[in-house]
Amino acid sequence: MTRELALTLRVATTLADIAPGDWDRLSRSEKPWVSSTIDRTADRLPASSESGFEAADSSPEHDESTSEDPESFPQIDPDNPFTKHAFLYSLEASGCVGGKTGWHPRYLLAEDENGLLMGAVPAYLKTHSRGEYVFDHAFAEALHRAGGDYYPKLQISVPFTPANGPRLLVAAGENAATIRTTLIAGLRALCTGSKSSSIHATFLLPEDRGAFSEAQFLLRADQQFHFVNRGYPDFDALLAALPSRKRKVLKRERKDALANGITVEWLTGSAITNAHWDAFFAFYQDTGSRKWGTPYLNRAFFDHIQASMAERILLMLAFREGKPIAGALNFIGGNTLYGRHWGAIEHHPFLHFELCYYQAIDFALHYGLSRVEAGAQGEHKLARGYRPVKTWSAHAFMHEGLHRAVADFLEGERKAVESAQQALETLLPFKPA
Repeated sequence: MTRELALTLRVATTLADIAPGDWDRLSRSEKPWVSSTIDRTADRLPASSESGFEAADSSPEHDESTSEDPESFPQIDPDNPFTKHAFLYSLEASGCVGGKTGWHPRYLLAEDENGLLMGAVPAYLKTHSRGEYVFDHAFAEALHRAGGDYYPKLQISVPFTPANGPRLLVAAGENAATIRTTLIAGLRALCTGSKSSSIHATFLLPEDRGAFSEAQFLLRADQQFHFVNRGYPDFDALLAALPSRKRKVLKRERKDALANGITVEWLTGSAITNAHWDAFFAFYQDTGSRKWGTPYLNRAFFDHIQASMAERILLMLAFREGKPIAGALNFIGGNTLYGRHWGAIEHHPFLHFELCYYQAIDFALHYGLSRVEAGAQGEHKLARGYRPVKTWSAHAFMHEGLHRAVADFLEGERKAVESAQQALETLLPFKPA
């Protein structure tokens, strides 16, 4: 007979109080769909087959007769980089969260009777709705009109990172379901104790989505565009899956992007120097200031991730006449490449597509990764081989009237997202199976 697990909940306001090994031990037990053999100690990676990484020995058999539904492919990354201690603490230590940022860490921890960490949630008290990529401004306005205060609210997410990943971090084993249930109950208590209006958990994996749904949270659907590796051995094989006309378009875009003597380098690990980060930060600031006014990340953040998780970083830089002119920052997971930020100081036709989409596919195919998540939004990604994929979030509102109103709204919104996805799937560039 299994002894019932006794858990104690507490809240930490900084990851500095939690040992990295204890936090990172909380991971899922699923095995990766593709076991990558990437040598993460490699320093400099030219964008060609002469890379310092060892390519994966095998990849899934390419079969165009299988389902085109990307949700039929594994979506769980067994080694998600964004919920690791190194990434989350870098946000803290650099001052991107905490202080006057409006992101106040409230890490919920579940410990057993021996003080062993069994579960955790990356949670934040928020005094605004920026940097989340699941927009709730209409909900905030509705509660304000009703005479209530929407902020603070409790946000369960990775700040400034619209990437799928675990939100209820649990130790592997037979008690996982119990730990999830306890963590969700703790979130409700934390919401009440902090006088927050609501709880929002975004970019959920299926298991967490199910746990929140069972706890009577409202589910919200949205859409991103991901590249799914159907076993293509290289980019030419991907091109062969396209009709001739669309194949020619992609070839022309890639050729035009690298005209004018532009070259691309893949860098990771200790090969990424301060000079590279200085150049990329200038690119990032230019893009961020044009998109949302003030970029969320500061220069110190990139120093912190370089010091603590450089082996998970893939920096793609474009050079012209030896000078870096554009760059794309990616993070390497267990079976997924995550595209995060891009910028340029020179603008060349299709260079954005080349760095952010095509080079990412090249990398994923070369090393046997199963997916590329290229960030939020962007129907233009369809023509570049990226498929529409639903993303999910879960929401609970303490105001019963607002909870009911949002439930009605989300029911219609889910239908609209489903309809849009069906329409977008008809625009996929691939040949019929």
